[in-house]
Amino acid sequence: MRLSAIISFFILSSLETASAQNAYVKMGQQAFMDGNFKAAVKQLEKACIIDSTNANAYWMLGYSYYHSENYRKSIAAYTKVIFINPIDATAYYYRARAKGYMGKDTFLSPAEREKYLLGAIFDLTKALAIDPNDHGKCFQTRGIAYREYGVFKLQPGATYDKVRGINSLKASITDLEKVLADNPGRADISSLIELSKEKLATATGHH
Repeated sequence: MRLSAIISFFILSSLETASAQNAYVKMGQQAFMDGNFKAAVKQLEKACIIDSTNANAYWMLGYSYYHSENYRKSIAAYTKVIFINPIDATAYYYRARAKGYMGKDTFLSPAEREKYLLGAIFDLTKALAIDPNDHGKCFQTRGIAYREYGVFKLQPGATYDKVRGINSLKASITDLEKVLADNPGRADISSLIELSKEKLATATGHH
């Protein structure tokens, strides 16, 4: 009787834990859908503490952190998603976006900024490898990431590297031209290409 009572207790505890986790996920998902990302964070953090294997909860948490401008925690949440599901291209995409913002943080050391800028390019390349059909969004974002990294490498200081800076700006133009080839009427992409070309001309002395 004692053993059966213990088993019953564990089953009941498991059901209560699952019920609580589901409740937090549901409340977090509702806040997420309403665009109330700070409220979503509070619920989804609790859900992920109870169940650290729920990729969907971590994905929503990463997105909610991202839109709450907590990019460091967004990166951590999407890293969890990728650990659970290594072929989630969208997790790589949004982790790259968060890394891109961290790379622009001038309060970080140049080495840290470079790590994040390169990490963004890596994640976008990985997303494209997983989902080759998702061209526009990833190529556009990677084109911008290449330009930001190129500009970073051309700034005077310990991280200065003219060759890498120029190569990154060329890669930026290549990616953005792919987007424009699929969407010829996009004036915003044309403007982004011109900006990268201007940066390249300045770097090569052809301005």
